[in-house]
Amino acid sequence: MSFELPDLPYAYDALAPYMSAETLEFHHDKHHQAYVTKGNELLAGSGLEGKSLEEIVKESYGKNAPLFNNAGQHYNHIHFWKWMKKDGGGTSLPGALASAISSDLGGFDKFRADFIAAGIGQFGSGWAWLAVKDGKLEIMKTPNGENPLVHGATPVLGCDVWEHSYYIDYRNARPKYLEAFVDNMVNWDYVLELYEAAVK
Repeated sequence: MSFELPDLPYAYDALAPYMSAETLEFHHDKHHQAYVTKGNELLAGSGLEGKSLEEIVKESYGKNAPLFNNAGQHYNHIHFWKWMKKDGGGTSLPGALASAISSDLGGFDKFRADFIAAGIGQFGSGWAWLAVKDGKLEIMKTPNGENPLVHGATPVLGCDVWEHSYYIDYRNARPKYLEAFVDNMVNWDYVLELYEAAVK
């Protein structure tokens, strides 16, 4: 397979004021495009050309760092755009997801605090995650382009804490960005879709 940049599922200004059109234009059109372009260059001759994106991510981990970095970021960003929507976020979660967060993570408020803390606590570039591992939800954080796939888990929500994701809008205030993400941008319906697929 070759990597392709997906269209954003909303207008550039759809997430304002929490994420600006300028941020989305740079992040999607420049940064994500760069992962796609470089990923395709590195995929050629790697022996993984016929694999799915998930397989490329898993099989390049620890063996082909340049390909892994770009494939991982491509995977992460394909979902990142879908993990956000206009008028998203908040505490009104689909029932099955609310129940799982309550039973596995101690309730929404604790999830929110722990997810934000994971993002704040990720030193340097990386991601904060809500993932399914062994049938249960857990919060994780990873450096750079790494994701839960390479740790035996399935990501169902991720927040990009690379500076290019928030610096235009929040400068160095990563905590405010993470709060805005959870409270105002998360597409809980898409999180539910991935959660239900992961626990089948």
